[in-house]
Parts: sequence; structure tokens; C-alpha cells
Amino acid sequence: MTFPSSVLITGAGRGIGLGLVKEFLKNDQVKHVFAAVRCPTKADELTKLNDDRLHVIKMDVLYDESILEAFQKVEEICGEHGLNLLVNNAGIWVEYELSDGPKRDMLRKILDTNAASPLIVSQVFLPLLRRAASKSPETEWGIQKASIVNISSGMGSISENMTGSGCSKSIAYRMSKEINQMTRTLAIDLEPDGIMVVSWCPGWVKTDMGGLEAEITVDESAIDFMQTLSHFGKENTGGYVRRHGDSIDY
Repeated sequence: MTFPSSVLITGAGRGIGLGLVKEFLKNDQVKHVFAAVRCPTKADELTKLNDDRLHVIKMDVLYDESILEAFQKVEEICGEHGLNLLVNNAGIWVEYELSDGPKRDMLRKILDTNAASPLIVSQVFLPLLRRAASKSPETEWGIQKASIVNISSGMGSISENMTGSGCSKSIAYRMSKEINQMTRTLAIDLEPDGIMVVSWCPGWVKTDMGGLEAEITVDESAIDFMQTLSHFGKENTGGYVRRHGDSIDY
């Protein structure tokens, strides 16, 4: 398996994001792990890791100024080498009940967090990703070169939506997974730069969002991420895949 020298993970204070931080730190090939959280002083689980390669970065994905400040800190450390991997993991879930009446503010928040923010973060950090790609033009495509991985969900699939909102009242969440359109579009736009872009669905994971009845643990999900994405290359860019790499129909 091949690994990036540097990786930035948003929403890294808990759940899948925290699990990915821990998993990346297990590998000696990884030199810098940037864990982006809204409030570093409350990121106790990250502080406990006590690894010099870990950099806890303050970033609230809803505020452009916060994203730009995070970029400056990451650039200071990565320098001319750039950033190999950006994992857009920060996201929220809200129940939206049609019978409760319009709740525009609620819709704005979930769409901003789950769809607009990953694009803004990707846009801001694109210079570092391009820098990493240009430093190793002969290196095969993948997370070891320059990549954006968007944490998505099977609920983002239009063709597989046979249950509507369902008992989970998921219409707003389903809509917010338009991040898959971003994946496909960026994959085309960034192909000349040699940057891979993928939407990865972690499955039903035991997190605050997934609940205790979920099928897999955070640790299992993080391992799946590493085993799957470390083998991805140019042929996978623009893909929308499940935890083990099998494709999901858009």
C-alpha cells in the first residue's frame, strides 16, 4: 500500500475523522497529519495521541476566514512539498420532516456544511495540492501524489433512492450529498493537474451521527479507507464508491 506524506482531515475531533487521524499516524510514510477542528482546546482525544507528526489546526468550515487561516498554517509546515491528500470529512445530519412546515435556515445549514464547505475548502487548499502533484509528475496517481477524498454516503445516490425520506426523515441529508456532483466535476477539472478526486462512502458507522446500532466501528471504517484508497489511481478519479471500493451508481 502507498501512503501520502501529508494529509489534512476536516472534522477530525471525533468519529470517522478522528479514526482516520489515528490510522494515518500508524504509518511511518506519513510525515504530517493535519487534524482540522472547530475548537482545538476541546479536542482532548487528539491531544492524547501525543505524536510530533500531528498538527491540530483550527478550522470552522462554515467561515472562509477560518479556512484561509488554516491554509496559512498548513502551508508554513508543508512548504514547497505541498499537500498530498485532503479528506473532506466534516458534515452534519439533521432530520427534516415535510409535515413540520418550511425550515429554510435548517436547509441552509446542512447544505452549507455538507456541500458548499467541501468545495470552498478544496478551492482554498488547491494550490498546495497542485504543488504536491507538480513535485512528482512521474509518480502514479493516488493519495501518495495529490488527491481529494470526499466522505459521502449511499444516501447521495439518486438511482438507488427507493425509500424517499424514510423513517429517518433524510430528505435534507440526501440533498446535501450533492457533494458527489462536486467530485465528478472536480475530477474532470483537475485531471490536467494529476489530482485524483473520489467520493467514498464509509458505510453505516458507529458514531454520534450513525448511532450505536450501526454495522461497523470507527476503527474498521478507518482501516477500510486505507486499504481501499491506497490502491486507487487515475482510473478511479471521479468515482463514487462504497467502503471496499465497489462503485455506487450516481
